[in-house]
Amino acid sequence: MVQGVSIIVTALIENKETKGLACEHGLAFYIEYRDRRYLLDAGQTGICFENADQLGIDVGEIDMAFLSHAHYDHSGGLGEFFKRNQKAKLYLRREALEYGYYKITETAKKDNGFSRETAEKYRDRFVFVEGDQKVAPGVWLLAHHLPGLEERSKKACMYEEKDGVFAPDRLKHEQTLVFESDSGLVVLNSCCHSGAEKVIREVQDVFPGQKIAALIGGFHLMGVDGAGTMAGSREEVEKLAKELRSMGEFRLYTGHCTGTPAFEILKEVLGDQISYFSTGMVLEF
Repeated sequence: MVQGVSIIVTALIENKETKGLACEHGLAFYIEYRDRRYLLDAGQTGICFENADQLGIDVGEIDMAFLSHAHYDHSGGLGEFFKRNQKAKLYLRREALEYGYYKITETAKKDNGFSRETAEKYRDRFVFVEGDQKVAPGVWLLAHHLPGLEERSKKACMYEEKDGVFAPDRLKHEQTLVFESDSGLVVLNSCCHSGAEKVIREVQDVFPGQKIAALIGGFHLMGVDGAGTMAGSREEVEKLAKELRSMGEFRLYTGHCTGTPAFEILKEVLGDQISYFSTGMVLEF
């Protein structure tokens, strides 16, 4: 760890290629904190670990792993991770395994969930998290507790299925990762399905009065046709940007499911407060 730096976050995979590294529609972060190594998510295919090799990161030495939520583009590479790493436990919500998750459009439905094969093969590596939980010194996993998440999911065409019945995703499988750093709280929520502003509000509720240094993750503003599209209107994205700006002077690092059109609008409003965080980039706090 560099002197004066308490946390280092590296994007192992994201939708945009940089530095000659592989990219895909997926997300994975490598985090160094207090002499321990952490992984958040594993991308869609596990190719993020080839990027790790190129970046000089030893995946086998990761001490603890987290799954932000059940979707395939975050959990798909976990099988490869478990092959490369023999010691790290995976901290996740039990609901990540209980339901099949689907993204539904007018014409199609898609299995959007955790690999059943991986779940069965590596079940002994799982640690199920309940509520808001401190999982290591300075490291927290937070559950969603604000109302209205089903409406947000319905608008985003995200549904959960149980016993053949579909309902708007309650996001019980999603969690927020928080590190206490010398610069303030470093918050990671890979897709912010509940809304980036709600993620921040939930952190403020759990850590009243504490400074937030940064929010890192996708904001789930892209349309169902990919990162070149936008789900909401310009006015809605501008409203989100203004609300985030009013909540504090923390930095925002986003990408993945935010989508290019929405990011450009966010950048217009937020200026230097927001940056795109793509494959291979490194943040220090």
